Amino acid sequence: MLLGRVVGTVVASRKEATLEGLKFLVIRQIDVDESDTSGYVVAADAVGAGVGEVVMYATGSSARQTVYTRDRPCDAVVMAIVDTWEVGGDVKYVK
Repeated sequence: MLLGRVVGTVVASRKEATLEGLKFLVIRQIDVDESDTSGYVVAADAVGAGVGEVVMYATGSSARQTVYTRDRPCDAVVMAIVDTWEVGGDVKYVK
């Protein structure tokens, strides 16, 4: 799983039928110091995340392991909204 910040949404009125009902978010990957890293990813939202929230997301075949994305052609999925994280005893992020 990876850490990212939700920076936007994607609306696609025409899409593969198995993608109907999915909400899509634009995620910017971040590191443990909350700094932006390389690139963006569009991910299906399985947990109701919103713009500005820090999330954990999975890519590849792991993205199709949630109840929400099972048997759908998804390459990334938001699996959790982050409340806090700690590294080496130091709190790095609090929602």
